[in-house]
Order: sequence, then C-alpha cells, then structure tokens
Amino acid sequence: MKAKILLEDGTILEGESFGADKTVFGEIVFNTGMTGYQEILTDPSYAGQVVVMTYPLIGSYGINEEDIESCKIQVNGFVVKEFVDTESNWKSTKNLSEYLIEHNIMGISGLDTRMLTKKIRTQGTMNCVMTTGEITEELIGQLKSYSFPKNIVTEVSRKDFSILSGNNRKIGLIDFGVKTGIVKYLAELCCEIHLFPWDVPAETILDSGLDAVLLSNGPGDPKDVTKAIETTKKLIGKIPLFGICLGHQILALALGGDTYKLKFGHRGSNHPVQDLRTNRVVITAQNHGYAVHADSLPENCQVTHININDKTVEGFCCPDLKINTVQFHPEAGPGPLDANYIFGDWVNLLGKEYQNA
Repeated sequence: MKAKILLEDGTILEGESFGADKTVFGEIVFNTGMTGYQEILTDPSYAGQVVVMTYPLIGSYGINEEDIESCKIQVNGFVVKEFVDTESNWKSTKNLSEYLIEHNIMGISGLDTRMLTKKIRTQGTMNCVMTTGEITEELIGQLKSYSFPKNIVTEVSRKDFSILSGNNRKIGLIDFGVKTGIVKYLAELCCEIHLFPWDVPAETILDSGLDAVLLSNGPGDPKDVTKAIETTKKLIGKIPLFGICLGHQILALALGGDTYKLKFGHRGSNHPVQDLRTNRVVITAQNHGYAVHADSLPENCQVTHININDKTVEGFCCPDLKINTVQFHPEAGPGPLDANYIFGDWVNLLGKEYQNA
C-alpha cells in the first residue's frame, strides 16, 4: 500500500506502508543510530514525533520482549529507507511491521531518508502528516493548524505510586516518561526505588524518607511542565537531586535558568560529550530537542559536560545544593555504555560527600 508524508514546507514524499493504515500528525525528527530501533520506538521522549532513521536498513533483527523502554510504542510514525521483513535473530518473536500494526503505528519505507534528513538539518524540525490516503486540501489545512501537544508529559507519565525494593539508597524517581533502562540501572545498584507520577507534590516526596530524587527524561518543551518546575523549586536545597534529559532542563528552569529549542535536536547513539572536570570524552546516547543556556545558570552552578559537536550544555552541578544533571542518557538503550558509570558515581556520592556535608 502506498503512503505519503506531507511536510510543513509543502514537500510531499511517497513510499510504501509497512505499518498501520491511518493518518497521523507529528513533529518530524531524525535519529542517527545504526541499531536500537525497538528501544527508539518505545522511548517516551519520542511521544508525539515522527522518527526518521538515517541508517538505511531497519528491521533485520526483528522484535523481542527484552529490548523495550516502555510498555508501548511511543512514536506517532516511523520512516525508513528500506524495511527488512525477513528478520534474523534467535530472540525475535515478530517482525517490525507486525509490531507497528499491533500498536496501530504508521510506518513508511522506500523514501530518500538522506534527502529528508538534510532538509530537517537545513530548515529545522517541522510538523508533518503521514497518511495511507490522499493528500487533500482538508489535510493540508489541518497540517497548517497543527501544533505539538502542550505538556505531553501527562500522556506518558505513570498515574500511580509504586516501590521497588532494595537495600541501598532510597531513591525517589519522578516519572516524566522514564525509560526502563534508568530503573534497571538503579535496581542493579540495589537502590530502593520510589516511583512517582510527574505531578507528585513536593510534600509527598519530602515526607517519604528518601535519600535523593531523580528527575527522569521525557518528551516536549520543559517550559510546558510548569507544575513540575514549581515542585522542583520546593525540593532544591532540601534533598539531593539528579536530572536526566528533561529532568536536567527542569532543574535548570527551577534554578532560574533558561532553555531554548535546538534547530534539529540531538537524537542518536553516537554523540561525543566531554566531562570538563576530567577532560574525559564519552560517546553517548541522546534524545532531546531543547537545551539549557549556559549563561543563564546561577553563579553557584558549574557546567560539567559539553557536547563536542556544538558546545551545548550536557550537564551541570550545584555542589552547595547537592544537584547534578546530565542532558544525555547514561543508561543508553540504545547506545554505547561509556556513560553508565554516572549512576554508580551518583549513588556513591550520596553515601560519602553528601552525608558528610
């Protein structure tokens, strides 16, 4: 079945459908990872977006029950150069097309993804509509009036509280769209993990007897999550805080800093980041469309990590407030494991310097 993409700038691309038969809108972005499409599809930070894979062959190892980052596919649509329908992997339980159809997600193959990626890099992230139907005047009008959902965090965050037992530090994890990989790393460190929804009151957290709080990754503009920013302000200085991706941005805003939208974002498994304290460079997994203004952070904050490619802020700390953040994903999923030491370093810090402060 034929399928089409209409971009905000009027460009129309045609390919073959290998997912659900439908029409969807979204913000189109690209990911530079060579593998890990299942983790990408299920990463809540991609909610509301149409993801273009720059690596041409996608689907070769099928789908398994282990490599998922949430309970469902989170992207609105999936775009590849060539869909491989004859998967080969001993863990595979279905092919990629079956997986997309099962979750009612559109997929398009046979497009010039190199051209599409260059267009996004040149013009910036834009809205689009994908359809297995026709591009009509009505559809064009709907695209012109489409806007990315505000506070999309509410759609991907958990709705309830839960505790995962452990005999190490008691960590509160505020779920803005947390990836399973983050929870797994904390569990491997034997932490007792208290999972909270995005709108948890500060009083609930402070009354839970926690050693620290982690603000998770998630989708959308951090400035839309106003309730979480206000909650974070009430936590600052009262309990150690660690932010990953959206959590990093929310902490910056809560401290009085500022964020801005990147032209086309950082999404992939191959982004070099330098730790300015040690000069160590690690290759990181990233998925974000916003960044923190370095000059907007208060004087008691120190930028700890920068992106080698464009010098954007990839992490900061405020030692007197016991705050640490990273913009990238130390849990990878998918991606290299260079940065996963960050979880252990932070948990160890809770038992040493912070307790002696």
